[in-house]
Amino acid sequence: MNQPSRYLPAAARRQHILALIERRGFAKVTYLANYFGISEVTARADLEALAETNAIQRVHGGAISGLGSATLERTFDVAAGEAAAEKVRIGAAAADLIKPHQVVMLDVGTTTTAIARELPRREQLADITVVTNALNIALELETAYPRVTVVVTGGTLRPAQHSLVDPMADALLSRVRADIAFIGCNGVSVESGISNLNFPEADVKRRLLAAAARRVLVADSSKIGVVRSSRVGPLSDVDLLITTKEADPKQLDLVRKTGLELLIV
Repeated sequence: MNQPSRYLPAAARRQHILALIERRGFAKVTYLANYFGISEVTARADLEALAETNAIQRVHGGAISGLGSATLERTFDVAAGEAAAEKVRIGAAAADLIKPHQVVMLDVGTTTTAIARELPRREQLADITVVTNALNIALELETAYPRVTVVVTGGTLRPAQHSLVDPMADALLSRVRADIAFIGCNGVSVESGISNLNFPEADVKRRLLAAAARRVLVADSSKIGVVRSSRVGPLSDVDLLITTKEADPKQLDLVRKTGLELLIV
């Protein structure tokens, strides 16, 4: 996005602000003031005006994409073609963490699907139980039977992501204790933690994390430094982040300073 003129009328400036927030997922008041050459008071007023229309959501120090941000959600098939090579590398690195006889949770998403595709190739992995809320992941793992047993959470189908959400997911997940969980997301930020584009899947992600002894976040480079509308939790809710060398190094340094373990592939 080219930097707009400092002399834009308020209505035009607010449209630029909205486009910027939808692209980045988050923007600080201080950043907007500097970017548009306006005062922080004016920047706050612009954000308040946009928030009144639900175009954005105000958060401490800035704003995130609003309730309308669900329109930013890509279907599974579209998302699968984005950063595809990165997801393959992440999938292989994540599969290396899985050991025989473990209970493994695989969240919905294209990156977690890359993990699932690795499992049938790992013939040394025997007696694995995979718990998933993704119908496509269950189908991916059919070829690994009987080395891999698949348990599907149940719930309401979201066709765009082949995912299952409440009701019913909680009934199963409250009874499971997994050795390791792999969680995907749409945003990873030091300030705002782990975030997602839709609220129902974010709720299931929290339950998956709560049910696992080891919690691994998998995110390609496009997710690093981004904030989306539905917060899953702080970075302290996971033990390891697997991402790629294409990610913004400044953002990775910020994550590293929190003490979160990083695996960069």
